[in-house]
Amino acid sequence: MNRTERLYALVDELRAAAPRPRTVGWLADRFGVSRRTVQRDLQALMEARVPVRAEAGRHGGWFIDRDTALPPINLTAAEALAVAAALAGAEQTTPFSAAGPAAMRKLAAALGESAAEEVRALTERIHVLPARTASGVLPVVEQAVARRRVVWIRYADSAGRESEREVEPGGLLTASGAWYLIGWCRSRRAGRGFRLDRILAAELRDEPCPARTVSSLDHSLAERVRQADTLRSLSWESPPRRP
Repeated sequence: MNRTERLYALVDELRAAAPRPRTVGWLADRFGVSRRTVQRDLQALMEARVPVRAEAGRHGGWFIDRDTALPPINLTAAEALAVAAALAGAEQTTPFSAAGPAAMRKLAAALGESAAEEVRALTERIHVLPARTASGVLPVVEQAVARRRVVWIRYADSAGRESEREVEPGGLLTASGAWYLIGWCRSRRAGRGFRLDRILAAELRDEPCPARTVSSLDHSLAERVRQADTLRSLSWESPPRRP
């Protein structure tokens, strides 16, 4: 990328990480440039009155004040198409997708005319089959995972046999186009995965539950799963290393 693109990308990276700081070394590795180049870029941003700041100390680095740097949405047409397609595929079947339509409206309002036209044209060619997940199940599962609360479910296995379970949620897993609630099944006294489209009913309990990691629920599964690439900028991960 050229310098202008890198300056925009630097701001986006610091904003996504905020309030956590990023070190100059981390940013240099992230963008494949020298530390001196990153220092010059950060100085240029400060001179342009972008609210980037440096914090000294062992855990210090560069950060941005998100409250004073609300970003415009500067997506390319390709990026906007990726978001539109992902949101369309997520409707009614994917956890936390209820806010998707509102997000798409905000995105469409912020796009440039040419990008917006491409997105509008694509929407005419994307079709969604009705959801198979039982009504009311997704909001309960979302709350159970987000609030770490025990959830009661009525579940049908692959043969159609129904059972009732109390589950201590550990998280959500997607594989081969299906979503699963993974957690500690009190009935089986073991880690289990429950396909969301096979959960027939769900009720949130008031009882809190301990934090469950994937490795504590299923060690072999933990060795195979990874975090989605699209979520990595929101995590504490290290930047990709240059070859």
